[in-house]
Amino acid sequence: MRLVRLIANLGYGSRKQVAAMFREGRITDPDGEVLYADDKVEHAQVRVDGEPLDPPAGLVLALHKPVGFTCSTRDPGRIVYDLLPPRFRLRSPVLSTVGRLDRDTSGLLLMTDDGGLLHRIISPRAQLAKVYEAELAEPLRGDEAALFASGSLMLESEKTPLAPAGLEVLAPRRARLSLTEGRYHQVRRMFAAVGNHVEALHRVRVGGLSVEGLAAGEWRALGPADLERLFGEAA
Repeated sequence: MRLVRLIANLGYGSRKQVAAMFREGRITDPDGEVLYADDKVEHAQVRVDGEPLDPPAGLVLALHKPVGFTCSTRDPGRIVYDLLPPRFRLRSPVLSTVGRLDRDTSGLLLMTDDGGLLHRIISPRAQLAKVYEAELAEPLRGDEAALFASGSLMLESEKTPLAPAGLEVLAPRRARLSLTEGRYHQVRRMFAAVGNHVEALHRVRVGGLSVEGLAAGEWRALGPADLERLFGEAA
């Protein structure tokens, strides 16, 4: 792939804009030598304004989504892409969220431009547990764990019962819930079904990956070892 196309696909600008960057001498190797559009250079050896190129196609990243941001590209309010370098929104293939966290939910959000990997993560066959911690309006009544684990709980407007889910009581009004499904607002609707209300919701883990180590709004690119951990801990 020509360097112009590679750099444009990473969101640095249109091909015309990237061609202008070459003419301005902004594309160099690690030693500062100017590169040209037709040069054949390894990805890791290209610099834009002295900085390494963003990761190539196949990017996977973990983001600690704060409350108040939506998993959308069109919402008029704050969106998760505002937390990333602006050019990430312009990448081709597109960088997509792996599932969604609603505006009022914080925690671990995965994003990737690898469509095959995205579908592998969200596939029910993967049995990847999504683990949430919920602050509740009312104390737990004591029978929620058995009901959630039964595989018989029906949510309003649903035609099939939920798959079994694990509940761990952390405090009278605080619980950790582990799911393998991703139905719309599932955690909130599960607690609503037992007469409670979720006041705060935080996703702490997806598969074998934890949000630990990422402050709210921070992100990091994932490598092969991270993906092994992701799939290495099935429900």
